[in-house]
Amino acid sequence: MSTVTSADRTSIAYEQTGDGPAVVIVGGALSLGKDAAGLASALADAGFRAISWDRRARGASGDARGSTPEREVEDLAAVIEAAGGDAAVLGHSSGAVLALYAASRGVPVKALFLSEPPLRFGLDEPPADLAERLQRLVDEGRSDEAVVTFQLENIGLRKEMVEGMRASDEFEALVPLGQSTVYDTALVAQVSTPTPEMLAVSQPVTILRGEQTFPMLIAAADRLADEMASAQLVVVPESVMHRPDPVATARVVRERLG
Repeated sequence: MSTVTSADRTSIAYEQTGDGPAVVIVGGALSLGKDAAGLASALADAGFRAISWDRRARGASGDARGSTPEREVEDLAAVIEAAGGDAAVLGHSSGAVLALYAASRGVPVKALFLSEPPLRFGLDEPPADLAERLQRLVDEGRSDEAVVTFQLENIGLRKEMVEGMRASDEFEALVPLGQSTVYDTALVAQVSTPTPEMLAVSQPVTILRGEQTFPMLIAAADRLADEMASAQLVVVPESVMHRPDPVATARVVRERLG
């Protein structure tokens, strides 16, 4: 992977796949840049240069204690600059929230593709002290508990599902991402009800969701589309339960970017 230095001197690792117009992929909670490999490949097949990256406190990227959502905005700006300064952005889950927030703060974005952003609009919000408690768990060396608490109290997974995940071989790979749960929680809490600036971004906005996904995500996508005059909602049947289908998603991007 290549690296770029963000505004606060944090090193951010990214990878490029394919040739053509740039599309920066912003992953969601508990994900690494490599988890977008299928989507990056599909975008490359559709004629794009896909840029996937490890958000701060993940994988090969660095971190700075006390990082805020604004630092993540700067990270995305640095990746776009490294990609040539002219890119569309495809964000999934909390990555979609970050993409929209960054565009509202002036980060140069050609077009926005927002896949199932977990916006709550003030309804059934996670506990207000969740980010603080997650940080305390990480500081105590209990990143595993931070991941579990995030899954239960932020994502809202059932206890038996989380327990099954914790007993699986895949859970070990999630533990190093404990610090990132603090940042995801802080980001979405800060703009869970989108700001007027977020709703008024000038870029073309496409909001994507599956037919079969979590009810909260359906409500969030539909409401965001209703409140953004320039946004278009696209239901992608192939995307199931908060997992964007790579080929179908790339097709939507291709149809809108030409």
